[in-house]
Amino acid sequence: MEVQEGTVKPHPNFNAEADAETLRKAMKGLGTDEDALTSVLAARSSSQRLEIVKTFKTMFGKDLISELSSELSSHYRSVCTGLCLSPPDFDATIIKKAIKGAGTDEAALIEILCTRTNHEIHALNESYKRLYHKKLEQDLIDDTSGHFKRLLVSLVQGNRDESVEIDQAKVSNDASQLYAAGEKKLGTDESKFNAILVARSYAHLRAVFAAYRSTTGKDIEDSIKSEMSGDLEDGMLTIVRSVKDRPSLFAKVLYKSMKGAGTKDERLLRVIVSRCEIDMVQIKQAFQRDYKQSLADFISGDTSGDFKKILLALIGAKK
Repeated sequence: MEVQEGTVKPHPNFNAEADAETLRKAMKGLGTDEDALTSVLAARSSSQRLEIVKTFKTMFGKDLISELSSELSSHYRSVCTGLCLSPPDFDATIIKKAIKGAGTDEAALIEILCTRTNHEIHALNESYKRLYHKKLEQDLIDDTSGHFKRLLVSLVQGNRDESVEIDQAKVSNDASQLYAAGEKKLGTDESKFNAILVARSYAHLRAVFAAYRSTTGKDIEDSIKSEMSGDLEDGMLTIVRSVKDRPSLFAKVLYKSMKGAGTKDERLLRVIVSRCEIDMVQIKQAFQRDYKQSLADFISGDTSGDFKKILLALIGAKK
């Protein structure tokens, strides 16, 4: 079983009323005390923050998310309001935003749907239905097409085998089927890749990838790159990388969100808010290993102000 540890942990002396009072005071009157907001929101677990949201409304008759939305601006606001949602609600709002209006943010769909566990996918489906009164699957069907649509529909079933047992005969069979569906033939049988990569367990797929390499001399990623293109290629590669090493995959997403000119802030905050309580310790280690620089230094050099402060607090970096 992979070791997972978040950088945000439950606060030991948690008091929802005191925290609600601190947040209210920080937003009352002229100006906003962002440091006070950050000190609470970035240092409480998700369940504690949800309790603060409920307590805030009980004490003051106001909705905390609405208050934060009207008091704050830009990416700092997105982080603070995102932290006040449950993880599946946060994922649901990201996906809705990704498919709303003209154009689709396929990168956001891929990043969420290709990396979540069955349990997380089921919770996401429920959140989406409750928040938007529509089935996530139907919205994806309406908004995407071709093999990419089929991949997303398969993923939102949340029906991956989660056993840890490996049957060597099945491993060899899947490795040969992937070879036969891609490298071996003219054209590609995408549905075979879809069936194997979406349905099989992580443990089984790791063994399949190793068998594939030893029989074909190629990494499965290289085969996908040469056989597919566009969003389908990105989706399949994300599944493969998530299977091989999920923290390393998210370290790469973070690196790419900040490298070069301009920062893809939405992507940066999305990963940090959604992973800070799951495996951010491992993501930081992967980032240091893969890019020879700490994630904290990278964020510090690329962001500023309250946005920078809250991101650093969420990844457990000292100011």
